[in-house]
Amino acid sequence: MAIGTAGGGSGLAFVDCGVSAAAGSLPQGRRRGVTVNGRRIKTIDIHAHCAVPEALELMGQKLEGPQNRPDLDMATAVSLRLRLMDEQAIDVEALSINPNWYGIKDRELAARVIEIQNDRLAEACARNPDRFVAFATAALQFPDLAAEQIEHAVRKLGLRGVAIGGNVAGMELSDPALHPFWAKAESLGILVFIHPQADGAPSQLGHRFRGNGYLSNVIGNPLETTIALSHLIFEGTLDRYPGIKICAAHGGGYLPSYAARMDRGCKVRPDLCHGGDWGPIRKRPTEYLRQLYYDTMVFSEEGLRHLVAEVGADRLTIGTDYPYPWTSTAVEHVMESPHLTDEQKAAILGGTAATLLKLAAS
Repeated sequence: MAIGTAGGGSGLAFVDCGVSAAAGSLPQGRRRGVTVNGRRIKTIDIHAHCAVPEALELMGQKLEGPQNRPDLDMATAVSLRLRLMDEQAIDVEALSINPNWYGIKDRELAARVIEIQNDRLAEACARNPDRFVAFATAALQFPDLAAEQIEHAVRKLGLRGVAIGGNVAGMELSDPALHPFWAKAESLGILVFIHPQADGAPSQLGHRFRGNGYLSNVIGNPLETTIALSHLIFEGTLDRYPGIKICAAHGGGYLPSYAARMDRGCKVRPDLCHGGDWGPIRKRPTEYLRQLYYDTMVFSEEGLRHLVAEVGADRLTIGTDYPYPWTSTAVEHVMESPHLTDEQKAAILGGTAATLLKLAAS
C-alpha cells in the first residue's frame, strides 16, 4: 500500500481558516494518489465545509470571524482547496454547509436562503465534477418545505444527499413534526449527513462550556451528535424509516464509546422506557449503531480501532472537517492503521462513500 502522486467564479465560498500555509509543497497539477494492494483508490472526504456569502447576507451575516474568514475570490479559493486536496490525497470532497438558518421564522426567506445555497452548491459541483459533490441544505423548521427542497435538490440539481444539524432550533430530529422530511429522505435513498451547527453545544448547556479549552466545540459538538442519535434510536425514528441512511460527523460523538450503557438503561429503569423490553424500539439499542455510518474524525489509532470494533469498518468513511484545521492526515490515519485489512482500508478511504453518494468507485 502506498500514497504517491498522479497527474492530474462561483457564489460558493471555500474559506481558508489558516490551512493555506500547507499549500505549495506539491507541484501544481500533481495529485497524491492512494493505492491499496496495488490498486488505485478513489478517496472521498465525506466531511468538508463551505459557505454561500449571498445566502449569509440574506440572513444578516457575513463570511468573517473565527469560524469563517473572508475569502470571496472564488477562483483563488477553489484553486487553493484543490491544491490542498491534492496534497492530502483527497480525490473527491462531499461539500456541506453548517446549518445556521433554522431560526428563520419567515417561510419565504427560509425558502430563498435554501434555494440560493443549493443552486450555488450545484454550480460548484458542475464546474469541478470530478472533484466535488454536495449535500443539499433544507429548512427543517418547515418540514414539508424541507421535503420539497431535498427532492428538488436531488432530482433537479444532482446533489447527493442532505446535511442537517443535530437539532432544529431546539426541536429534536426525532420529533414527529419531522416525519415528512425523514419519509422523503428514505424514499429518495439519499445519505443524511448530521453535523452540529457551528460550535453546536446544546444551547441549554452553553454556560457549562465557558472558560478555557474551546469546550463548546471540543465537548459540545460530539455531545450534540450523541444526543441527536440517541433520540433517533429511542424515539423509534430508525424503526419507522429503516431504509434511511445517516452518517454522523465526528465519529458519531460519544455514542460508540459508551453505547452498552443504553442496553442496560431500559432494564434498570423500565418505567422510563415505555413499550417492550427495549422501550418503543424493535431491537437492542446498540444494534442500531451498525445501522448508521460515521466519519473517521477520532484522531488516534486506538480511537479508530475502537470505532471499528463498535460499529464495523464497513460503516466508516474518511472526513477532514476542511477548512477547519482539525486534521490534514485523514488518509494516513487509515492507511497506517495496523488493525485494518487492505479491503477495509479501501472501503473506508472511498468505497463506502462512493456507494452512499452513488459515485463510481474508481
